[in-house]
Amino acid sequence: MKYLIVGLGNIGPDYHETRHNIGFMVLDALAKASNIVFNDGRYGFTAHLSLKGRKIILLKPSTFMNLSGNAVRYWMQKENIPLENVLIVVDDIALPFGTLRLKPKGSDAGHNGLRHIAQILGTQNYARLRFGIGDHFIRGFQVEYVLSPFNEEEWETMDERLQTAGEIIKSFCLAGMAPTMNQYNKK
Repeated sequence: MKYLIVGLGNIGPDYHETRHNIGFMVLDALAKASNIVFNDGRYGFTAHLSLKGRKIILLKPSTFMNLSGNAVRYWMQKENIPLENVLIVVDDIALPFGTLRLKPKGSDAGHNGLRHIAQILGTQNYARLRFGIGDHFIRGFQVEYVLSPFNEEEWETMDERLQTAGEIIKSFCLAGMAPTMNQYNKK
């Protein structure tokens, strides 16, 4: 059984540890905790995790956020991974910082990475783990906000939130969508 876990973000030092890159940060934390490393490959950086007989491919697309669908499609096809075994980890300004919500499908909610994935895959029926980054920005300054770094207060709980996100990913692969949603979405 194979799974593709995609953390959305933008490559390059200008975007490192910004709110929009929380998908990369979640996968980096999971890889570190699992003692695996990312390798540069086609359309992104991948790391391979084995978990109780399941092969999990962690993908950080190198296509930049707005073209994330290209990387998702390529790795789904290359590894022959069905849509129900794909999970996208994404930032969400509609959720308070650190809130984690697993969903089996949904709209792009104005997120360009999710929009491109839906466009390329021809469906919005793919799982996503939304990581709340808050909405503390002045109207009209959403782009500047999502591309800004986390504040000191947010960093105080970041490790715990990243660890929980990793647990959700593992549960998604081992237990499935419904049990994982029941366990984690109410927290």
